[in-house]
Amino acid sequence: MPKLRHYDHLNSVRFITFSCYHRNILFALPPVINLFLNTLQDIRRQYALRIFGYVVMPEHVHLVVYPPESLKLGPVIGELKSKSASRIIAGKFMVLPDNCRAFRNNKERWSFWQPRCYDHNCRTRDTVLEKINYCHTNPVKRGLVTEPGQWFWSSYNWYAGISDVPLIMDDLEGMAGSIYEKAQI
Repeated sequence: MPKLRHYDHLNSVRFITFSCYHRNILFALPPVINLFLNTLQDIRRQYALRIFGYVVMPEHVHLVVYPPESLKLGPVIGELKSKSASRIIAGKFMVLPDNCRAFRNNKERWSFWQPRCYDHNCRTRDTVLEKINYCHTNPVKRGLVTEPGQWFWSSYNWYAGISDVPLIMDDLEGMAGSIYEKAQI
C-alpha cells in the first residue's frame, strides 16, 4: 500500500478521519466513547490542538482541528489512537471481536484502530464549515438519528448553544479570519 502524504505546516485547519479495526462497531457504549473523548481532551491540552468539530460514529471518528504551526499532526493522531486504545482495552467495557486479535511472537495483541488516517487540509473558511457540517450530518445520513442534535457524540449541540456537551469546541469565529489572512487565501 502506498504511503499517504500528509502536508503539515500549511497553517490550515485539518479534517481527519480514522476507523476502528476492520470497521468493527467498537463505539457502541458511552463509557468507551467517553474514554476516547477524554484522551482527545488530554492530547488537546498537551499539544495546544484546537478542535472545531467532531463526531464519534459507531466505527469511525471525524475531527476538524487546527494544530500549532510547528506540529506534525500524523504522530499526534497516532498517539491519540494508541493512548485511547490502551485505555479502552484496559477498561474492559467490552469484549473485542475475534478479528481484532492477532498473535505476534507468540503474544496475543489486540487492535482497536485501523492503521493510518485520512487527512484533508481545509484551505478556506467555507471548507472548514463544510467539514464541521459533514460531522454533524453524518449520523443523520447513516440513519442513526433523524436530526443532528439527537446524536450526543458530536459538536453539533455545542454549536446549537447547549452547555451539557461531551467536549467544548474552540472559538472558530475568533480565529478563523486570522488563519486565512496569514495564508492569504
